[in-house]
Amino acid sequence: MNLIFELGRAQRVLEDLERLIVVHKKEISSYKSKEGKQQDGQFCLMDETWEDYRMGTAWSQVDAHRWFRTTVTIPESMGGHHVEFLITTGREGEWDATNPQMLFYLDGELMQGVDVNHREVTITKNARAGECHEIAVLAYSGTVKGDLVIHTYLQVVDDRVRHLYYDLLIPLQSAYVLKKADEENYRRVLQMMAPALDALDLREAYSERFYQSVEKAEEILKKAFYSEEKECPVVSAIGHTHIDIAWLWTVEQTREKVLRSFSTVLRLMEQYPDYKFMSSQPILYQFVKEQDPQMYEKIRERIREGRWEVDGAMWLESDCNLTGGESLIRQILKGHRFFLEEFGKESKSLWLPDVFGYSAALPQILKKSRIPYFMTTKIAWNQYNQLPNDTFLWKGIDGSEVFAFMPTTTDYDKDQGLNISFSDTRNTTTYTGIVNPNMTLGTFKRFQNRDLTEDTLMLFGFGDGGGGPTKEMLESAERLKYGIPGIPKIRQEFEQDYFDRTYEKIHDLPDMPTWDGELYFEYHRGTLTSMAKNKRNNRKNEILYTQLETASCMAGMEQDKHLLEVLKRGWDILLLNQFHDIVPGSCIKPVYEQTDREYREIEETGKKELDRIVSAAVGKLSMDRDGIVVMNTQGYERDDVVTVYGEEALPALEDEQGRNVPLQRMADGSYLLYAEHVPPLGYRKLYAAGQQKSEKKRKNLGRHL
Repeated sequence: MNLIFELGRAQRVLEDLERLIVVHKKEISSYKSKEGKQQDGQFCLMDETWEDYRMGTAWSQVDAHRWFRTTVTIPESMGGHHVEFLITTGREGEWDATNPQMLFYLDGELMQGVDVNHREVTITKNARAGECHEIAVLAYSGTVKGDLVIHTYLQVVDDRVRHLYYDLLIPLQSAYVLKKADEENYRRVLQMMAPALDALDLREAYSERFYQSVEKAEEILKKAFYSEEKECPVVSAIGHTHIDIAWLWTVEQTREKVLRSFSTVLRLMEQYPDYKFMSSQPILYQFVKEQDPQMYEKIRERIREGRWEVDGAMWLESDCNLTGGESLIRQILKGHRFFLEEFGKESKSLWLPDVFGYSAALPQILKKSRIPYFMTTKIAWNQYNQLPNDTFLWKGIDGSEVFAFMPTTTDYDKDQGLNISFSDTRNTTTYTGIVNPNMTLGTFKRFQNRDLTEDTLMLFGFGDGGGGPTKEMLESAERLKYGIPGIPKIRQEFEQDYFDRTYEKIHDLPDMPTWDGELYFEYHRGTLTSMAKNKRNNRKNEILYTQLETASCMAGMEQDKHLLEVLKRGWDILLLNQFHDIVPGSCIKPVYEQTDREYREIEETGKKELDRIVSAAVGKLSMDRDGIVVMNTQGYERDDVVTVYGEEALPALEDEQGRNVPLQRMADGSYLLYAEHVPPLGYRKLYAAGQQKSEKKRKNLGRHL
């Protein structure tokens, strides 16, 4: 067998089959259009403000929305066939996160998202000639400058040809990957493919003889590759779409991104019964619940079915360097509570694939929160020092340990890769994998702890700006589950199931490694200093709202209705803006214009509420002389400077033992005093010097440290 000839023959046949998948298409160019969008992307009904629009017209706006609507009639030639709606933008093959994204509605029902990786929407599997369908598209132009030219089509798809195409694609892709790496399995795969290529007759496409040969080739390939699972290493895989709450877009745009991404997941689940998907960040589900209750209920159904996994612990994927311990705990409390109350699910892993380093305090926080697992990929991006393990026990400051795993998703051969390459930068993995033989082999080979277990984990699906898995990935997964010679097999399963099994298998092995202390990220270092005002606003408000809650407990006002509303609003803003691109300073300008307004609002509100709570607290105390009450909202005794505002003249002060308290008037009319030995979570009274005690309640001024 001439292997070079067989490889070239298979490639040529595959290209011919790809051209035959679409039997014919009809361009749809006449539309009605309207600029802008409804609140939260709600379906926009037609009125007199809609204008005629011809698809193919250049759309030059960036960060803009436009509705398109038309009615399509199934032509006679498409009757009885599988008909799809195709949308192209001219940006195919480019990064999806900042390019055009759309919501597609069929007969008034939201069907799925459309982007550069998800372009086809099934209208019907068995079209009826003359049948009419209402098409509506809410398009977002993206943020890439330049003319956007949208074209739309109805097209007939030949499912038999497409099925054969993918049946041939996987072994051919495997052969290319194995050509240099594994010559014996390279030969074996080509030899197993050859009879199917011999059987296929492409001389008269769509003829009876053509379809007979397609059926024969299918039988040969099924027997050779897809009839039973091989004994070979396993790569566990879970569909995922990483959605940054803000980055090169605003939080408002993320509300749209999650609708596009999650509707696409639901649509693909209807078509692929084995498809399993996982998404973290409860805030994304909250966005869906607020905007589209019907979609939200469909997600709940898939969760109950055991096909959609919710996990991740935190409310969102928070920064873990600049965020305070109180906030990290609140991220987990809020996220954990949402998943439990909405879906009846408890988180088992802290899912932070894209965060820029991890505090050594986290293992203790996770242990006390009953979160046994930790997952990231980001540390594998280190600039200089590669972590020696991809799975290990992570030990925190107090000695607490959690099971850590870093998915090893990466291409094996960069020359054929659609993503990051194992053979180029060995350290780098991704959370946006693509299911194909190249990445499956790369994920397995990149795993550094195969001495403990050969089972590793792949995350697949387009992300950062959402999108998720594609039908191409799911078609590949359906075939790779059997195991191609020389290529590990794919097993779609939930990450919790993977972590449970792997932890049980390896955690007590004598060679199980331990990482002690901080997981420092040797990259993106500017995120520790960029946008300093944002970091300061975060910290000042963390302190303020912690003080406010502590003071309310000291005053016995922790159930005060107005206080609870202020606390909720304040912490909701703080937790949102601790997302791992917002507080580190890696977002675009409009994001920080919004956070400036939000921080200013909660700081003003929080300070007013703290003054109210402190005044109410000290008002309950008995004072037999004029004076000041100094409150300490921290959990340790303090000696500190106190600023007193609003007094025209403050008398000399003394403590309970009659000792003088240092006092200084400032140029702005305020006073500084030095308070000593103020007890933890308590107060100390300071009196006007020289006054006699009286049973009459005297004037007091509450001040907090």
